[in-house]
Amino acid sequence: MNDPALESRTRGRTYRAILAAAASVLARNRTATLPEIAEAAGVSRTTLRRYFPDRDGLISAAVEDSVEAIEQSVADAEIEQGSPVEAMRRLVAAMVSVGDRLMFLFGDPRILEGHGPGGVETRSGEPAAASDDPVIALIERGQAEGVFDPEVGADWIQKVLWSLVYTGYEEADQGRLPRHGVVSIVIRTLENGIRVGR
Repeated sequence: MNDPALESRTRGRTYRAILAAAASVLARNRTATLPEIAEAAGVSRTTLRRYFPDRDGLISAAVEDSVEAIEQSVADAEIEQGSPVEAMRRLVAAMVSVGDRLMFLFGDPRILEGHGPGGVETRSGEPAAASDDPVIALIERGQAEGVFDPEVGADWIQKVLWSLVYTGYEEADQGRLPRHGVVSIVIRTLENGIRVGR
């Protein structure tokens, strides 16, 4: 006798595995085929096509899933807690942990077309306002407390942060940097660039 709850959990795991594999594979090869993604996900082509009949649908779902994964990693870092410097360090670690998703979303600007400014939307589908952005709020808090340079715009610091994490993850992916060293090198580079003189 089939257990509907077990079947639902299995379908959910398969769905998530396909989306994670799509982000990982497409981050490295924008022209990857559905069979290549199916192989990376550990499912058959037929199974993948049951979930995603076409490539466009899979990419769209992978974008949404990747945005949610990044938002969740930022939320899990609890960057509203503690000192701005410590919160920023937790944020960097959280972002590196979803490096595949970052490479997928930001490696090709066309991927995020139709997903609001900077590709970020709220869960209701509306573009996120800057005031709702927890990363901007953290940066502004650090500037107000005198630990991040107040003469550099918060948007600029955020873009530098994303770029450093992306570059660090890419360097590790290419074998030019040990994966365990990405967080520390990103933090060091970021802090030496945005912290007020120590």
